[in-house]
Amino acid sequence: MSKPVKKAVGKMAKKAYDHAPEPVKDKLKEKAKETFVNGVEDGLQSKANEASQKLENAKEKNADNVHTKAEEAKEKVQDVLLSVREKLGKAKEAGEEFQEKISASNDNGTKIKGVGKIKGASDIKSSFNIKSSTEIKSSENIKSSKDIKTICS
Repeated sequence: MSKPVKKAVGKMAKKAYDHAPEPVKDKLKEKAKETFVNGVEDGLQSKANEASQKLENAKEKNADNVHTKAEEAKEKVQDVLLSVREKLGKAKEAGEEFQEKISASNDNGTKIKGVGKIKGASDIKSSFNIKSSTEIKSSENIKSSKDIKTICS
């Protein structure tokens, strides 16, 4: 309806209401109240349904995002753990090589002496182990070329 028509219908309804008997006015009031309540209820219900649907959509979207982010984080953590594992493996190998080099140098008797190479008190010579003047070799004990054994003889 156009605006002037609505205005005219509204004025007519008001005049009819003013001239109507009391029982009709009460019924009109009840009917208007019922119509208003139904309209409000329908409006509120539709708004509540709409809000509920929006919340449901947002919930689903957030759940998808959370799962996606969790998968990405899991992959990143696994990559970091693998790289740490590789680095630890390299460090272990380097440590083993270093330990082998130190052990080899101890075996050759060069540089650092190990615990096994240190002499104890029992290794120190006593007065009994010292050679006397009679045990020292003289020029007579020196071998000559005649004393050397050859393969032929």
